[in-house]
Amino acid sequence: MDKRIKQLLVIVLSVVLLATAALGTSFAEDGIPMAATAVDPVIQVYLSRLALTDRLDITLTTPYGLTFGSEGAELYAESGSKLAFILWNDAIYLYMDGLSLRLGKAVELRRCEGGGDEKRPGFYRTGFEPLYLGDLKLTINEGKLYPVLSIHVEDYLLGVVPYEMSDSFPLEALKAQTIAARTYVLRKAAANKAYDVVDTTNDQVFRGYVPGFANAERAVSETRGVCGFYKGKLAQCYYAASNGGQTELVQTVWPTDEDFGYYAAVRDPYDVENPASTVRSLAVKKAYEAGETAPYALRKLLAQLLADKLTEMGYDPAPESILVHRVSDVAVDTPSFEGSLLMKRLLLTVEVSGRTRTEWVPQPLLTDPDTEEVFLFETPSPTVAEEQPTATPEPTPAPPTPTPAPVYGEFERIEEPFVLSAPIFKTVENAFGMNISGNFDNEIWSVAETETGYEVQARRYGHGVGMSQRGAEQMAGSYEKDFREILAFYYPGMELMRYDVGEAVLMKAEPALSATAGPAPTVTPRPTLMPVTTELQPGQWYAAVTEIDDDSSLNLRSRPDLGGEILMRLYKHQRLLVLERCPEEGWVHVKTDSIEGYVMESYLTNE
Repeated sequence: MDKRIKQLLVIVLSVVLLATAALGTSFAEDGIPMAATAVDPVIQVYLSRLALTDRLDITLTTPYGLTFGSEGAELYAESGSKLAFILWNDAIYLYMDGLSLRLGKAVELRRCEGGGDEKRPGFYRTGFEPLYLGDLKLTINEGKLYPVLSIHVEDYLLGVVPYEMSDSFPLEALKAQTIAARTYVLRKAAANKAYDVVDTTNDQVFRGYVPGFANAERAVSETRGVCGFYKGKLAQCYYAASNGGQTELVQTVWPTDEDFGYYAAVRDPYDVENPASTVRSLAVKKAYEAGETAPYALRKLLAQLLADKLTEMGYDPAPESILVHRVSDVAVDTPSFEGSLLMKRLLLTVEVSGRTRTEWVPQPLLTDPDTEEVFLFETPSPTVAEEQPTATPEPTPAPPTPTPAPVYGEFERIEEPFVLSAPIFKTVENAFGMNISGNFDNEIWSVAETETGYEVQARRYGHGVGMSQRGAEQMAGSYEKDFREILAFYYPGMELMRYDVGEAVLMKAEPALSATAGPAPTVTPRPTLMPVTTELQPGQWYAAVTEIDDDSSLNLRSRPDLGGEILMRLYKHQRLLVLERCPEEGWVHVKTDSIEGYVMESYLTNE
């Protein structure tokens, strides 16, 4: 090659490299462009899951500086220090290394440079595993300690991604989840609020950093700063566990005038194909022979729908007094909007028998009005002489009234079939026990006819808007789709760009403010589990609360449905005596030595 041509190529290449450097490297290696605007990467998280009342104990993995009081007094705490914050007389007190100090109504803890774990600087709630990689502000709200964590968005995601999507999911699905979560939280950040997000499903589940979730950590690292944008602004990346086979429109769930042109209601075969997607079902036979009993859920629905007609015909309108013979023409109808799979009514035709019910009432004893009063339960006392007055005797308690026992007639077949149309939400849903998303009336119902009956199914766990986590898992695992393809499917009008989020900034330590070492405070114990010592009776068994998170709880309710009053919150590993399975499918009647109520059996493991 001519020497002059080589020199020219070197000059051209040099110009290109200089131009790229001048642009600040607009594109990363993955081809995602840099965002034109800057962003504050620090997120304010209200730690509601801590459920604080009057005390918080923490252990530091790095030095912290404490600022408190009206004049901004400061205190320095070494790495490894154990701090106890106590709320008393409307003020926060600090107990640390033998030091007792009144802080006032607020205290801020900021991480300092030098010492401790420089890779993972933060604090533990003493006695618990998660590490909180940020600064902390404690105030008083409604007579309780109010904790707000300030944390870099990338550290925040380490405590979100493995809990919003399992670490066992394919890496590309985890990357899609990471970008959606990062976009969601940065869009919600606002300087004029006490916090940006809460650490529950009201926003995104955040539990702090726990080592061991290698795939989630890799997903966060390899998508650092990447967010979704629409028309140059951060998008609103909603997502849910399962959409049931069709993505939902934002305005259908939350009426709004905002432009959500990057969403679309489309069929999602990936969600349906995933065997882990949540499905609830009820099998109904076309014909029930003599001696067969239709599911209680079906009879419960018929009792509700036919109550007036059965009463008018002289029959008992209760589930146990309805005998189902045939079921036909089962279908769902009335879509939420044109093309929607979300149906609002269930249609069915049934042939049944009914029976009468009367109450046995004990008859009063008849006496002759001209004879003396007859005393059934006591003998009249003899007359006492007037000169010997006595105290008025205590009245004899009346005997308990026997509980009326029902008397049933024979089942009589009703000649004409009943053609019924019932609202799925809440009537059919509650009767069948097929409600999945407690906050939404939006399960996708379908009916599949078989040779002998019908399979009624309900799908969708969550609001159904945006990305389906189960759909993303299926796309990445079975179809080898990458995160770009997953996000493009669920947010078809959204583009990806990357923020320069920098690194977390620690303040400079002031060792002169260091506290004197001393004894550590006592750790706040976890709630004690209730004993269960009752001996088993026939048909009973022991079980334990297992299918919840370590830091979560299970509601014990006053009756077997989600509308029952919450009597108590049961913690993981709580042992229970199961008295019986309820007619309401999925519920069991349980007790401990101190309380009795109802829980959903799916959260228990039998001993």
